[in-house]
Amino acid sequence: MSAEQIKGSKSGTDGFTLLEVIVAISILTFGLLAVATMQTTAIRGNYNANCITEATTVGQDRLEELLGLPYGDAALSDPAGGGATNHPEPPSATAAVGYTINYTVESDAPVTNSKLIRLTVSWLDKGVQKQTVLTCVKPQM
Repeated sequence: MSAEQIKGSKSGTDGFTLLEVIVAISILTFGLLAVATMQTTAIRGNYNANCITEATTVGQDRLEELLGLPYGDAALSDPAGGGATNHPEPPSATAAVGYTINYTVESDAPVTNSKLIRLTVSWLDKGVQKQTVLTCVKPQM
């Protein structure tokens, strides 16, 4: 075997070229950046879902308290009769810090001898006011 034949067969096993390494690193970097962006979006989505879940839980707790009151209780009053009466809650009444509760009571809505309770839970998220609304009907029994 001549030196040229040995040298020629060796040229295919020299390893990766610099260009191949750069392309491989570029593809890997692009993939890692995509995964990092996905993680950031998932964390933000989980945070928003947690805030909504917490607000709904706080609101549902207060709504259940209101539904447990007698039909003629002052907390369920509508002195105007037929109009919605606003009942703001003091901040200390909320179960979670950062959430405020406000509810309205409307008599004879949606049917006579019932009260429509609309409870709004509000919170501040990065300077933006967000809210969730729970609605329930309390019949007179």
